[in-house]
Amino acid sequence: MKNTHAIKSLVAAALFSLASLAAAELVVVVNPKSPLASMTADQVSAIFLGKTSTLPSGGTATPVDLPESNAVRDQFYSKAAGKTSAQVKATWARLTFSGKATPPKELGSAADVKKFVAANPDAIGYIEKSAVDGSVKAILTID
Repeated sequence: MKNTHAIKSLVAAALFSLASLAAAELVVVVNPKSPLASMTADQVSAIFLGKTSTLPSGGTATPVDLPESNAVRDQFYSKAAGKTSAQVKATWARLTFSGKATPPKELGSAADVKKFVAANPDAIGYIEKSAVDGSVKAILTID
């Protein structure tokens, strides 16, 4: 009986953790010196799916991505572009093979994305809203 209660508690804690992870609010971030004040999900999607390499402000976009294994990446593409990770991978395989575009640079963590965006004026990335500080500027909230 004691073990059953402990197992139920662990399962409840795990489900709560998964629910809070799934509900994470994401933001698209740019360098604080960027003239961009906001972007639409369609504009962001176009950059991250290789349809354009230009920011609305006129500069060349330098998008940075999280690793394929990162749940935040799945959430970003699902909500911003309406695509699964398999669809995103297929899109980039096709574009890369045809020489039409180069996929976003993949960085190891959200901290790496924030650091890269903070150091590069044309960079654009996405992180959890709770990680935003003065080193980057949020231009779109994805929830």
